[in-house]
Amino acid sequence: MTGTDTRDLAALRPRLPSPLHEVADGRFERCGVRLLLKREDLIHPELVGNKWRKLAPVLATAGGRTVVTFGGAYSNHLRAAAAAGRLLGLSTVGVVRGQELAGRPLNPSLARCAADGMRLHFVDRSTYRRKSEPETLAALLRAVDAEGAVVVPEGGSNAEAVRGCRALGEELGEHADVAALACGTGGTLAGLAAGLPRGRRTLGIPVLRGGFLEGDIRRLQERAFGGPRGAWSLDDRFHHGGYARTTPALDAFAEDFEHRHGLPVERVYVAKMLYALLALTEEGAFPRGTTLAAVVTGRPFP
Repeated sequence: MTGTDTRDLAALRPRLPSPLHEVADGRFERCGVRLLLKREDLIHPELVGNKWRKLAPVLATAGGRTVVTFGGAYSNHLRAAAAAGRLLGLSTVGVVRGQELAGRPLNPSLARCAADGMRLHFVDRSTYRRKSEPETLAALLRAVDAEGAVVVPEGGSNAEAVRGCRALGEELGEHADVAALACGTGGTLAGLAAGLPRGRRTLGIPVLRGGFLEGDIRRLQERAFGGPRGAWSLDDRFHHGGYARTTPALDAFAEDFEHRHGLPVERVYVAKMLYALLALTEEGAFPRGTTLAAVVTGRPFP
């Protein structure tokens, strides 16, 4: 394959719109709240969840160029980008945070990236923090021999990705009063909020500590749409210690949810979002009669 266009992407057979179904859960029902699951994890077996929506707009215009992107040692985004490269015949490079990882055996996540043909380039954390600065980015591209590459930011969140995620809100439409999802870099929320009809709102549950995400989402909407779109808010209380961290309470909740509903619950993002929705429901944050749509953005990785 010498290039990529929307017809190539259609050949990957994404399942769109993603399924939406109601689950019967007495804990929500006692509070007069309906719970729907928007199964983004079923869009594609390898480009799981919101990764399809964020990567597809960029890959459609890659034109055969190398794709360079960024992530940590357990990045869902890196895995999806590597899989997309293999499926579409595109060369991919993953710039990985943590120079100390270079001499170690690859963890299962990075091993999957490598198996899918992604070249991994490890950098120290100081350089990684400066990756968006023009001089640092140019040096990184030279180091991986990809100066003419398509550069996709960490998490895939750029203006094109945000516009791609607007379709998620359009699919949900009038089905739910509140659409909730876990947030890493904020791109999916920025697009989802823009796609929902007036009178519906988006709730984001950040999985990282720091309280920086609100400004990032506003900047993403500015770049994608020229200004703010939709009604949205964040609740920073449910990160459980930070990215990829968990607690006994979160693990117990996720295991119970799996047992109740037969849904494997991914811990980094999805478990924190579902945990938050139950806690907020029991706090009375949602009026009786509210319909919640929980966006399932991924599935557990072995």
